[in-house]
Amino acid sequence: MKSILLASVVGLLAATSAMSADAVDYVPQAPAAAPSMPTFAWDGFYVGLHAGYGWADGKISAGGASETFDFDGARFGGFAGYNWTVAPSTILGIEADLSYDANEETYAGDTGNTSITGGVRGRVGYAMDRALIYAAGGWTATRFDVEGAAVDETKMLNGWTIGAGVDYAFTDRVFGRVEYRYNDYLETKVDGVDVDFRQHVINAGVGVKF
Repeated sequence: MKSILLASVVGLLAATSAMSADAVDYVPQAPAAAPSMPTFAWDGFYVGLHAGYGWADGKISAGGASETFDFDGARFGGFAGYNWTVAPSTILGIEADLSYDANEETYAGDTGNTSITGGVRGRVGYAMDRALIYAAGGWTATRFDVEGAAVDETKMLNGWTIGAGVDYAFTDRVFGRVEYRYNDYLETKVDGVDVDFRQHVINAGVGVKF
């Protein structure tokens, strides 16, 4: 009887030892990582067209007297630029644009408008996959024309611009845009008269990324 009991204990110990060895040898595998969704790449060159509306406020001063005037109207043009990704969601870029403002107005018998306008801006943006929220600022200029019985003058007005907008990629190459810009052309002399000119602009456009 003692020998049977002793044999049972030895067998149980042997089985337990074998199970322990198997447990040590078995290492559970880590679960496979779920595949991450690729994010949209904003890097590279792009071009586009835009259209919108501009509200221009100006003041002319001469001989101690001054008058204010408005040059409001539709506008259309194009833009081109380049983007760099400098962090996972941070985009830097540079962009140039050229537009035509249809804002001709007549004041005291003289007709004026700002016609061709353009600029070069630096951009910084925050990318959320296919949406890019950005701020931009830099240099801007516009051609100011005034014509009347006693004046016929063309002047290039230079100033600064700042604004913000959203680009959204509809496909891997085509994106849409909505933006606001403020243009300040500073004070300058046109035919001996001081002209101070500012403009608020809303643009909507479509671009192609290469």
